[in-house]
Amino acid sequence: MIKDKLLRKREGFEGQRLIVIPKKIVSEFLVKDPVTRQVYITDIGYYPKAMFHYAERLHGISQHIIIYCIEGHGWIEIDKKRIGISPSQFIAIPANTPHKYGADEKNPWSIYWAHFKGENAAFISELIIRNSSNYKPEITYSEDRIRLFDDIYYNLEKGYGDDTLRYVNMIFYHFLSSMIYEDMFNREKKELAPGIVETAIKLMQDNIQKTITLNEMASFSRLSVTHFSSLFRKKTGHSPIEYFNHLKIQKACQYLSFTNMTIKELAFNIGVEDQYYFSRMFTRLMGMSPSEYRKRITGNSHPGS
Repeated sequence: MIKDKLLRKREGFEGQRLIVIPKKIVSEFLVKDPVTRQVYITDIGYYPKAMFHYAERLHGISQHIIIYCIEGHGWIEIDKKRIGISPSQFIAIPANTPHKYGADEKNPWSIYWAHFKGENAAFISELIIRNSSNYKPEITYSEDRIRLFDDIYYNLEKGYGDDTLRYVNMIFYHFLSSMIYEDMFNREKKELAPGIVETAIKLMQDNIQKTITLNEMASFSRLSVTHFSSLFRKKTGHSPIEYFNHLKIQKACQYLSFTNMTIKELAFNIGVEDQYYFSRMFTRLMGMSPSEYRKRITGNSHPGS
């Protein structure tokens, strides 16, 4: 037991990388800047094959923590549960939460990790945990995700200029989103095996010029209307018909920007026969009429600029 305690260490691993943002930078810039104050990194690092890595915090710390394991194994104790961590899993530890974690003795983990704070940090931490089980979401290894981390680290090594701090923390937002929304980030895998909701959205996109009823969408998905609607809303936050209308208005904006179609013609081309109904729907979603939208786009700037 004494030997075990002597061997345990928080850092000091061959090939490790570690950056701690100075408190002066945090207090004078990160917590005040409109961009960075939402979510900002306080510490970030990479520990390869971190033999004897161990941390114990009886009262937690003021930052939220993520630890992304890419190889080897480790463990975490949180909420009075001990949970094993394997490759392609990451830990989310909310601020001020008591915890312990460490590397497996025989096959120690290699981990990317970060501590972060900010106005939105608690919500993001809760979102990660809500989308996972036992604090350890499983994600597919991605070189693109590692490149995001490397870009953050490379730029922080160059110093703490205002633009650098904004840039790295905007990337960090992307890094976090790649973990929370794995299916969206890992687009190639998603396209190979689309889910029910993704397939339904593709149906909408391919038939934007038509009217598709809720019954037809549910039938296409081989689900009851109730089950399909519940699944769709849970995934997107919108009902299927509402989502379809959003796509139609998106297409209408493109027609208004890039063609000379009349309002009646473009309404017909998105499957809405009544141009007055279309105008009301467009105004409700875009905050202005189709004519006003076209005037603003084509009058003040080149379409698409």
